[in-house]
Amino acid sequence: MDQTRLTPPKNNLKWLWWGLGSFLVLTIVFKLGAWSSGMSTDGVGKKVGIVHINGPIVNANATVKQLEKFRSRNDVSAIVVRIDSPGGLVSPTQEIYEKIKSVKREKPIVASMGVVAASGGYYVALESDTIMANPGTIVGSIGVVMNYPVMTELLDKVGIEFETVKSGDLKDVGSYSRAVTTTDRAHLNDMVTDMYDQFVGAVSAGRSMERSDVVSLADGRVYTGLKSKELGLIDAIGTFEDAIALAGSMGKIKGKPKTVQVNKKRPSLLDWFSGNLGQAMGSWVDMIPAYRWRME
Repeated sequence: MDQTRLTPPKNNLKWLWWGLGSFLVLTIVFKLGAWSSGMSTDGVGKKVGIVHINGPIVNANATVKQLEKFRSRNDVSAIVVRIDSPGGLVSPTQEIYEKIKSVKREKPIVASMGVVAASGGYYVALESDTIMANPGTIVGSIGVVMNYPVMTELLDKVGIEFETVKSGDLKDVGSYSRAVTTTDRAHLNDMVTDMYDQFVGAVSAGRSMERSDVVSLADGRVYTGLKSKELGLIDAIGTFEDAIALAGSMGKIKGKPKTVQVNKKRPSLLDWFSGNLGQAMGSWVDMIPAYRWRME
């Protein structure tokens, strides 16, 4: 018998393997793209972008980049800025405020307040389309504070003297190594008043309130979410989920909106070390006068 005739015909499966392999490669490439972009996403379709502002506001770069990234993404129809902050430095706060003001011209933004959104934490929310807080959220603290240590008595006790060569009387204003003068106080008070006026102006514009009405509330006190709604400092009472649902509606997303937010990478040993070093440096830099919108 002819043995060659008993050999089964070859089954042409190579195209199936090629298809499966291509699908696997595309899946890996898609995942790597998502990881490299730092985004976590929940499926396809229109979404609500989530930006978190947690803790003291000392740098605006990360928040500004997130807002810009969501503005440029075609699959993001609206943005929720989730705020849990007692305030922070004036300039970074203003940068975030201006970025929200710019982005909302293209996409609706809802500010959702968590435990606390006071001082600078309240300021950044003012240009959102809608401000929402929980009934017990701490809101307000409209004002400016500036403090620095004066260590002249301590330095005298340990026998340390500072020799300062300066180009003008106010060049070393706020120095902890010399006594505060009347001129110092007048100069710093003028600057605090200027920044306070900027804060009041932002509240007046953002909340469509008369300046005199804002000034009556802007003595540094805080309010609950419920009281803030009554006073006109916020628009609505609601949870984080309520804010997402509202943003989805404003972004014309049908049904329960999907969300997307920036992933946080796991801290490495270097991050841990640099973080602790940053805290140590921050405690030293905090001795320099800094103007802050924050709860004290």
